[in-house]
Amino acid sequence: MQLIPYSIDERMLVTQYFTQWERDEKVRRDFVANVSHELRTPLTVVGGFIETLQDSDPLPPATQERIFQIMETQTDRMRRLVEELLSLSRLESQTGVAPLTPIPLSALLTPMLLTAHQLSQGQHTIDTQGDFDHRTLLGIESELSSAFGNLVANAVRYTPPGGQITLSWREEGEEGIFTVQDTGIGIAAEHIPRLTERFYRVDQARSRDTGGTGLGLSIVKQIALHHDLTLIVDSQPDKGSTFALRFPAHRLGLPENERP
Repeated sequence: MQLIPYSIDERMLVTQYFTQWERDEKVRRDFVANVSHELRTPLTVVGGFIETLQDSDPLPPATQERIFQIMETQTDRMRRLVEELLSLSRLESQTGVAPLTPIPLSALLTPMLLTAHQLSQGQHTIDTQGDFDHRTLLGIESELSSAFGNLVANAVRYTPPGGQITLSWREEGEEGIFTVQDTGIGIAAEHIPRLTERFYRVDQARSRDTGGTGLGLSIVKQIALHHDLTLIVDSQPDKGSTFALRFPAHRLGLPENERP
C-alpha cells in the first residue's frame, strides 16, 4: 500500500492485491527453489568424485575408501530429504483428525532412545524422567513416533558433546506433556516463530553439518495438527532448548494397568 501525491490537495492510494493463487504460486516457487538448493550440494559432491574416479589413475585404497564414505553420506542425505518430503506431503494432504487408536507410551520410548543413542555416539548424557510405562496415548503410532523422534534428533544434533538431553513425560490435570530438553546452543527469540517453516534454518551451515534436512519441525507441526496437539518451544541462546507436545484429555487413553 502506497500514498502518492496526485495534486496540490489530493492524494492517490495505491494498493496491490495478492490473490490466493498468487500466494500459492509464491509458495510453490520457494519450495522448488529450496528443494533444488538442498539437492545441488550432495549431487555436486557425488558427481565430482565420480569424475575423479573415472579420470584419474588408480587411487590408494585408503583414499578410495574415504571417497566412498563421503559419497555414501551425501547419497544418504538425499535419500532422507526425499523421504521427508514425501512424508510431509502426505501429512499436509490429510483431512480430518487422527483416529483414537491406543498406543502404549512405552512403545514410543524405545525407538526414541535408540535414535538418540545412535546419533549421539556416546557423546551426550541421555536420560528420562516421568512414568513412560503405564500411560496410553490415542493416535497413529507411526506419526507420533516420527514427531517424538524428530524432536529427539534435533536435540542431539544441536547439543555439543558433553551436553545433556532429557526426555520426560508428565501430566497436568487431564492433559499430558511430552518434553525434550537439551543443554545445546539454543535459539534466539526472533527465530522461534519460524522454526516450523519448511527449510527454515537458524544457522544454514551448522544445520547441514549436523545432517538436518530442514523439514523435521515442519513434520512435527503437521503431526501435532493431525492429533490436536500443541507444540511449545522455549529456548535461550547458549543455554539450551525445550520442545514440548501437549496432549489434550481426549488423546490420553486409560493407563495400561487399567485397560480391560
